[in-house]
Amino acid sequence: MKWLLYNALFAVAYTVMLPSFLLRMKRRGGYRARFADRFGRYPKEIIDVLPHEPRTTNHEPRIWIHAVSVGEVQVAGQLMRAMRERNPNLRFVFSTTSSTGWKTAEREVTPADALIYNPLDFGGCVKRAIDAVNPRAVILTETEIWPNFIRALKKRGVPIYLVNARISDRSAPRYKALRWFFGEVFRCFTKIYAQSDLDAKRLTDAGADPATVSVTGSFKFDVAHRNEAKERELRDWIGEGEILLGGSTWPGEDVVMLEAYGKILEKHPGVKLVIAPRHFEKADAVEANIKAAGFECVRRSKMAERRVPAPPHNAVYLADTTGELMGLFGIASVAFVGKSLCEHGSQNMIEPCLCGVATVVGPYTENFRPVMSDLLAADALVQTSDAPTAEVRKASVVAELQGFFDDPVRRAAYGERARAAVARRCGVVGRCADELLEALG
Repeated sequence: MKWLLYNALFAVAYTVMLPSFLLRMKRRGGYRARFADRFGRYPKEIIDVLPHEPRTTNHEPRIWIHAVSVGEVQVAGQLMRAMRERNPNLRFVFSTTSSTGWKTAEREVTPADALIYNPLDFGGCVKRAIDAVNPRAVILTETEIWPNFIRALKKRGVPIYLVNARISDRSAPRYKALRWFFGEVFRCFTKIYAQSDLDAKRLTDAGADPATVSVTGSFKFDVAHRNEAKERELRDWIGEGEILLGGSTWPGEDVVMLEAYGKILEKHPGVKLVIAPRHFEKADAVEANIKAAGFECVRRSKMAERRVPAPPHNAVYLADTTGELMGLFGIASVAFVGKSLCEHGSQNMIEPCLCGVATVVGPYTENFRPVMSDLLAADALVQTSDAPTAEVRKASVVAELQGFFDDPVRRAAYGERARAAVARRCGVVGRCADELLEALG
């Protein structure tokens, strides 16, 4: 009965969400490509390399890894590389659900792997996809819980693993209240690798078998790597001087960065501001905000790799391209991590810390609770307080960013502590890869 209810509700929810899904297809373009993948129908070049049933090829079964967001794709890609380093004969199917995830995944897979979109969680779509891939094992990342997909794999005896698992503050009460439903789903997993003790408890509260849950720490400490070639390229685009970076900003946060920049310029006229919005399709709105604040806008997408010829003194650089954020963190002097002022849980603060950048985050970082706990304990970054009003929260961020430029000694000390804190917590991915390969024989 509960599965009939789930399928009915999922169908209704998907129908309601379809218009916005189609709108994103139109805006981003990439959603339109390989659309049939979502129904478990793959092109011939994919089918030809998969050991589908009935077997018509001699290809060995592959490990299927699934991830959604850019950060999750990078986590999955790191695990995939670690497993392949230990066993070069492994082959993978890598799936994602978004066009931005796809673009990142293209840089993670090798020619020997297959890249697909994950099927919609309808019974028929799931069955066709599993028939086509016929996986040796399936690895899901973080919070990718698709009930029909997971149950179908369990019924076929396919080992299922959840890595870097977490349950957010917002989701925890829902999972616990719906334990009667999700308990069966979580008990399908062969093994769950949780980010923290809190996540492990939330998983067992939601019905996971405690014997299958272990705490590894966050995979994301292993994911970020500096890209010196990209850093040089971006430095050539921006030019010399100290850089204030707003990384992965959400709507409204770019305005805060512009306010901070205006104040910083009063005492430090050589500083340059770079804004890298989380979603590049929002770049036009960010550009409008930059001009409304009285600054010229230099867009990365319109300059290609050319250095800006004699950029205006008051130019703000808009990084509206994908795959360059890590390079920007590598050359930044001070960074603000976006999605942390708007109750969405923050983007990845490990990346600027790895680069030794003095880092400021807002009060909303629930998506990185274990990571923040480690970094705050090491005094590796500054988190502004959760003030009662948005204006006070924004003012706090502005003051902290300004303070780092006023006190370069304090700024350097935070950067060094940040770099050391990240280095101490690396190695999780390798240990997990070893355990997975041992389990898979």
